[in-house]
Amino acid sequence: MELLVATRNAGKMKEIRRILASLVDCDVIGLEDVGIDYHPREEGLETFETFKENAVSKANYFSGLSGLLTVADDSGISVDALGGAPGVRSRRFALDGGFASFDLGGQALDDANNRYLIESLRGVPSQGRTAQYVCLAVLVGSENTKPCFFRGEAPGLIVDNPAGSGGFGYDPHVFCEELGRTYAQMTPEEKDARSHRGEAFRKVASYLANKA
Repeated sequence: MELLVATRNAGKMKEIRRILASLVDCDVIGLEDVGIDYHPREEGLETFETFKENAVSKANYFSGLSGLLTVADDSGISVDALGGAPGVRSRRFALDGGFASFDLGGQALDDANNRYLIESLRGVPSQGRTAQYVCLAVLVGSENTKPCFFRGEAPGLIVDNPAGSGGFGYDPHVFCEELGRTYAQMTPEEKDARSHRGEAFRKVASYLANKA
């Protein structure tokens, strides 16, 4: 079985490959593996107001191009003190706030997003900095008559000072109370066992294993 993962985020792709590898017998492939080059229309795939809508948009688009069973996810962090923001705008948080230029990408954009998050929480006490990582994955393709949805969540506290060099995105600033360290300080195995993406893609793997 071939499974196309519809993402251009290298960190996300690495995690998904790792999570699925030991759980289901399938060939996990990326967009570059099937020759799907970047096209500007991709910028319009994540313009919706919910994780579910964004995930469906990406999955349908790349499944249509490839003809393959495709999984896409939309994910982000929802901070209670910010009314659930940045939420679906997690990747573009600093851009939306005028805290970064639109030519930023990769680690530079991650850094800007983190700086803007901490600035947005200035004056909020530690006990008021609760947050949840959210991942909504959707599976579409010829083997499914309807999209199948898989959700995962992971709690955390936003901390001012970054810690750890693992993970990506907001991980250095998201503290896991269970382990007493940030998601960026976790081993890959620890993170996969606790993360929003780990929970969602374990459900994906279970579904695929039962369908095989």
